[in-house]
Amino acid sequence: MSSRFPLRKVLLSSVMVLTMIFASHQASEAADRRFVTIGTAGVTGIYYSVGGAICRFVNKERKRHGLRCSAEATGGSVYNLRNIRAGELDLGVVQSDWQFHAFKGSNVFKKDGADSNLRALFSLHPDTVSVVARKDTGIKKMDDLKGKRVNLGNPGSGTRATAEAWLQALGWTKKDFSLVAEMKSAEQSAALCDGKIDAFYMVAGNPVGNILEAATTCDVVMLPLVGDKITSLVKSKPYYRQAVIPGGIYRGVDSDVPTYGVAATFVSSSKVSDEIVYEVVKAIFENFNAF
Repeated sequence: MSSRFPLRKVLLSSVMVLTMIFASHQASEAADRRFVTIGTAGVTGIYYSVGGAICRFVNKERKRHGLRCSAEATGGSVYNLRNIRAGELDLGVVQSDWQFHAFKGSNVFKKDGADSNLRALFSLHPDTVSVVARKDTGIKKMDDLKGKRVNLGNPGSGTRATAEAWLQALGWTKKDFSLVAEMKSAEQSAALCDGKIDAFYMVAGNPVGNILEAATTCDVVMLPLVGDKITSLVKSKPYYRQAVIPGGIYRGVDSDVPTYGVAATFVSSSKVSDEIVYEVVKAIFENFNAF
């Protein structure tokens, strides 16, 4: 017994030392690894795909720079801008109109005040305004939406905030509809084809996953957003521009659909380190064709 005890004691001591070394190594690795979060939007939209692509390129080089990137599904532009300001997100994909208002402290950001730390890194794709209706509702133009059940997007999303500006430009209120739904983008296609709503409004790059889903599941129409009030709205704001959704992208929508839209922009805060911003932008532009 007495001859084996010292050996057991040595073995236990060795295990303890190895455990301490391993724990120290893990702590060192954790300290070296930094997490970067990108705010996107719903999982069916292009923002989520863009955020995921950016993170894949960043993570390819994580052994060199120590950054680990994750794309987070969020409520959209307004949510992203508020959470970048709060330091909960490092970067985000947002609509250019709400980027403008966040920087200026106007519109839905009036109570928040101007975010002087907001920084635009680069522009992405054009985001167009789409109003999609089920064909059997008889909706063919904007005025036909009155008295109907319309989804304007979830509160906190760029789509919802842009929809509010659209209603104001037309001189409409929510009372002009029989129902204003507040579904997320991932929910509205099924709701449209199941007859729970008659139309939905959204802002996104084309082709949009949930419009493709709706057009595949049931017969749809896309409304032309034209007229003096729309023209005046576009001319009055530096972040809007006339746009066209090309025919043939969605089943049953064979002709071009005139509309308006904004740019999708990639933003951050001056509070995020220059190194992190540099590595993220570098990862995209060194892999630009693949991106």
